[in-house]
Amino acid sequence: MATAAVQDTRNSDTAATHVDVLIVGAGISGIGSAYHLQEQCPGKSYVILEMKDTFGGTWETHKYPGVRSDSDLYTFGYRFKPWVGTPIASAQAILDYMGEVIEENGIGQHIRYGHRITRASWDSKANLWTIEATRNSDGARAVFTANFLWMCQGYYDHETPYMPDWPGMDRYKGKLIHAQLWDPKIDYKGKRILVIGSGATAATVIPEFAKEAAHVTMLQRSPTYFYCSENKNELADRLREVGIDEPTVHRVVRAQIMHDQDLMTKRCQSEPDVVFEELKMLVRAFTGKEDFPFEPHFTPKYRVWQQRLAFCPEGDVFKAVVDGKLSAVTDELETFTETGVRTKGGVEIEADIIVAATGFNLLMMGGIPFYVDGKEIDWHETVNYRGMMFTGVPNMVWVMGYFRASWTLRVDMLGDFVCNLLNHMDAKGAKRVEVALRDEDKGMALSDWIEAENFNPGYLMRGLKKLPQRGDKPEWRHNQDYWAERDEIPATNLEGSEFLYDGVRAGQRQPEPA
Repeated sequence: MATAAVQDTRNSDTAATHVDVLIVGAGISGIGSAYHLQEQCPGKSYVILEMKDTFGGTWETHKYPGVRSDSDLYTFGYRFKPWVGTPIASAQAILDYMGEVIEENGIGQHIRYGHRITRASWDSKANLWTIEATRNSDGARAVFTANFLWMCQGYYDHETPYMPDWPGMDRYKGKLIHAQLWDPKIDYKGKRILVIGSGATAATVIPEFAKEAAHVTMLQRSPTYFYCSENKNELADRLREVGIDEPTVHRVVRAQIMHDQDLMTKRCQSEPDVVFEELKMLVRAFTGKEDFPFEPHFTPKYRVWQQRLAFCPEGDVFKAVVDGKLSAVTDELETFTETGVRTKGGVEIEADIIVAATGFNLLMMGGIPFYVDGKEIDWHETVNYRGMMFTGVPNMVWVMGYFRASWTLRVDMLGDFVCNLLNHMDAKGAKRVEVALRDEDKGMALSDWIEAENFNPGYLMRGLKKLPQRGDKPEWRHNQDYWAERDEIPATNLEGSEFLYDGVRAGQRQPEPA
């Protein structure tokens, strides 16, 4: 797909590269967004700035044993490229898939690897973003200007994970490492391993450790819900068996999975106890243990899907328990010792290697300082429009995916939205677009990004004051409901009164007062 040429202009003492659209991040969001931009706005020039020296984002960051998806790839994969592997895939398989998308669509020529953005500044007089970056290779300053900014950098800090400051950490004589910083060169064969945490990362790494470690212990403050399933999709396999083409298999299987996920989400709210009993039935089926002991280590205190439901292919975590390769301890860590840790309940756990699977640090907009007309943006002072645009911030969209459905579903959806918006602006001759509260929104109650009773993992609760606020109307929040948004966002009226073009509210003739 041909795109417009990238232009060089002058900015201060550095040659500035100008593009119509600047995409931040060459992960699953950035690559998908680039594809949609090429297909739907072929006349737009663009560049992707990526901090790392390669593409992949999350799938390049994490190197711990067994790293894999915890969403099915039929919905995590892009709608425009069929997934033909197993539903749950390794990080390498996902990277291979993304590499094919880049190669098949000529996206690579637009990616600038090794560029760490240091500042993003909007100028309302010029209707232009200026993006300053440092090149990793030589430390040189690079400057880009863009008409529109498409933020696809994700939501967490890829360099500094969340590591609690536990007492006595300096006394421990073994190897202590956070899962996000795992070095593949670490030899854990025959070692005693302690994994602190029980979320999706722990669910992934524990079965791999159990294959070769002397023993694995999982220390958790509170249990997690697990969904056990075979790593295959019977519908996809049957459709292939009868000769259905891959695009059709992809489309039909995606529809089936999304239907099932929607039903599951609703049931988790309407009958959570019934759902939990069904989850336990799956554990019993995969382990062959009708008397598998769920209390106290596998009985969470919160409702299903208030935190992420960890996928457990073939029941591997629970099989490790039955085989005696995994022990669970539910307690709080009191202190590290020279040989391991001691819990508040007095349990001593000795370990040669301790892996902290304690989660992320949320990082709004990649930690980049943002300015609008010289004033630095405090994101918590803005109000979010459908979790993608923000009051007072022109010509920018942020891709924030779903917690209960595959992230990439929203990448495709917002790809359509942004391209429609850009084409609409061109048709109007508008150079600037932003969102603003309407007359009917005056006095609207504002709250943190999401309610704790809706979704409350630690990284999100710790970072709420870094995130934009939400209103009490559906337009002014990220509702985390793909099944509602798949109808609502495509139907967005771009001439609705929440949109301002060149300072004039849609449907009016006079600019909004400053």
